[in-house]
Order: sequence, then C-alpha cells, then structure tokens
Amino acid sequence: MSPRFDLFDSPTAAKIAKRFAACSLALEESTLPRSLRELVQLRVGQLNGCGFCVDAHTKEAARAGESALRVNLVAAWRHTTVFSDAERAALALAEEGTLLGDRGVSDATWSAVREHFDDDEVGALVCLVSLINAATRMNVIVHLAGGSYEPGMFAAAAAS
Repeated sequence: MSPRFDLFDSPTAAKIAKRFAACSLALEESTLPRSLRELVQLRVGQLNGCGFCVDAHTKEAARAGESALRVNLVAAWRHTTVFSDAERAALALAEEGTLLGDRGVSDATWSAVREHFDDDEVGALVCLVSLINAATRMNVIVHLAGGSYEPGMFAAAAAS
C-alpha cells in the first residue's frame, strides 16, 4: 500500500501536526510510566488498524524496556498473566475509549482507573488515549504504512 497523501505537504496539516507533536510532549512530563504509555498507544494502534502506529509503539515500547513477551501479548492482554491490575485498567480504558460506540467507558473500567492512578495520571491517560486515536485515524486515512519507523523519530519530529 502506498501513501495517499503526505500531511506535511499541506501547510495547514503540517502546522497542526507540529502542534499535535508539541501537545504530546506534555505527556512526557507526566508521572505515567513511559512503558505504559507505549503499551496503551500500541493497543489503540492495533484496534484502529494503524500499521504505522503499531510499528512505532512496538519499537518505542521495546526502547522503554518492555519485553518482547509483553509487547506481543498486548493484543490479548485480558487472557494473559503478564500485566498488572493498573496496566489492565489502562488497557481497558484504551479499548473502551477507542471503541466508544453507544456504551462509552464503563463505570467498572473508570473505577479501576481511579483506583490505580492519581488525578494527574488519569488526566494523562485520557489525553493519551484521545491523542493516539486522532493520530491513528489520520494515518489510516492517508495510508501511512508501518515498517519504516526508527525509535526516537517522534522526539526528533517534535523538537524540530
């Protein structure tokens, strides 16, 4: 599949993409662990069928110290023993926040998130899920394929 469009060729989309990247930098300053942020973003990428995001967040999760086992089991996290209760709550929020449909985020998931994360971390999780959903949708619309991501590319793009 070849890309349909390069968002950076559009002056307006390029401005938005830069601001989007800068907005995402605030998450780096949160107390939400980087490895958890990568697992959440990986799960959203999987759910939305974004090859680029799956590629990027698989590699960034490994860079953040995640094992191949845990990265490979994100898609089936409910049926594993390798994720903590806090990680399970975050992954459930990622799924329910992505597949909103008619049900939204369940009270049980919200309660689990509130049990395991402080106010700042909850805010960071909500923003993270929202931002990665926007990114995956942009990438899928323009057919941005996975396979070419190099770890650290996000940080370099945001700094430019």
